Amino acid sequence: MSSTKNNNPPILVSIITPVYNAEQFVGEMLASVLAQTHADWELLLVDDCSSDGSVAIIKAAMQREPRIKLIQQTKNQGAGPARNRAISEATGDMIAFLDADDLWTPDRLEVHLAYMKDKGAAFSHTSYGYIDERGERIGDTYRVGRNPLTYQDALKRTEISCLTAMYDVRIVGKTYMPALRRGQDYALWLDILKAGHLAYPLDRELGFYRQYSQSSTAKKHKLIFQHYQFLREREQLPRLKSLYYLIHWGLGGIKKYYIN
Repeated sequence: MSSTKNNNPPILVSIITPVYNAEQFVGEMLASVLAQTHADWELLLVDDCSSDGSVAIIKAAMQREPRIKLIQQTKNQGAGPARNRAISEATGDMIAFLDADDLWTPDRLEVHLAYMKDKGAAFSHTSYGYIDERGERIGDTYRVGRNPLTYQDALKRTEISCLTAMYDVRIVGKTYMPALRRGQDYALWLDILKAGHLAYPLDRELGFYRQYSQSSTAKKHKLIFQHYQFLREREQLPRLKSLYYLIHWGLGGIKKYYIN
């Protein structure tokens, strides 16, 4: 396990996890965090009024592991507000994100922290693989680019996945997700980049995104329209620029979810 080496102070990572009716997957997610070779972490799980056995699974794990913390919402508010609640109570030097149905490799934190230290990065993300609902590998690894991303780069391509993102609170400050029903994580990345930071890519598969059955064509059309609205209203971009970035965003989505 990595912790304090060469008299360097330990880096505490706050892991942010929203939970809603995730009893099928949350135990596996917890196991992937408990297996981390970097020992200095706290896992803040925010249950968003689950009606299944998610809370019971988490409480059982808490009895064995004091680094796991459960926050229970009194009203269902969605993933964004749940993540923000955890961020507000986090005490770590770094903020990392892991949804209840996704997984990390055991060296995810150790390798990523070393990379960020080497690059002097305040914000970073990694490559990742895909698993299905049964936890079996599907598709190829999604590879991030070679160069740090700017705000304009992130508008063109969506290579920052929530399960691989990590930012340094000591440099960025506690940065929260906006009150959106979808795309809250993407908006957060854009806010960090607009503040002048770069997103440093680490091309190493350090996590697994759980991909479900494809949604209908009608839903895909709705997502395209919603993203255009996001660019126009949230990012305040002119029509032509919004269309320009929408096209790039759409092509990136095809590569991420259909080609890989």
